[in-house]
Amino acid sequence: MSPFLVTARRLVAIGASAGGPAALATVLGGLPADFPAAVVVIQHIDEKVAPGMAQWLAGQCRITVRVAAEGDRLVAGTVLLAGSGDHLRLKASDRVGYDPEPREYIYRPSIDVFFDSLARLWTGQAIGVLLTGMGRDGAAGLKTLFDQGRYTIAQDEATSAIYGMPKAARSLGAAVDVLPLDQIAPRLVATVARRI
Repeated sequence: MSPFLVTARRLVAIGASAGGPAALATVLGGLPADFPAAVVVIQHIDEKVAPGMAQWLAGQCRITVRVAAEGDRLVAGTVLLAGSGDHLRLKASDRVGYDPEPREYIYRPSIDVFFDSLARLWTGQAIGVLLTGMGRDGAAGLKTLFDQGRYTIAQDEATSAIYGMPKAARSLGAAVDVLPLDQIAPRLVATVARRI
């Protein structure tokens, strides 16, 4: 990593599951190359598939996409994709890493685990986004971010391939906004720009 890359002070955390790759391509594809925030993506995916997915997503967007490695710094304009059977979490205020705990979570990597670590350790601007997916992973974590006064988005029912996780977030009152898929990237760009 270049020593000239400055650690981000703005972070967008995105969780997705079933239907997630296509949804992520839409969201990430709508971000400019100079997007002034780091992005972390937690997609329920097998670790063997993660490198191929990162490469595919990189071809769909203008910002850098790669699999997160232990100790990676959060850098503006770079997307880190969780790529292990363990959970990705913030290990410090500006670095990510993997952790096998909690072992009982059926979703690996867990969106809730990352959102919770963000709530505990991130001191800059943070936006939480929960996209299409089955189950409830990410809903409680998004509510934690909401309760901290962070900006949170859930994908709407009409554009979700599976309206499980966003529905669970909405039922908890965890989303500041419920948006169609094609409106999420423009909202991220506008929100980050307003808070610089």
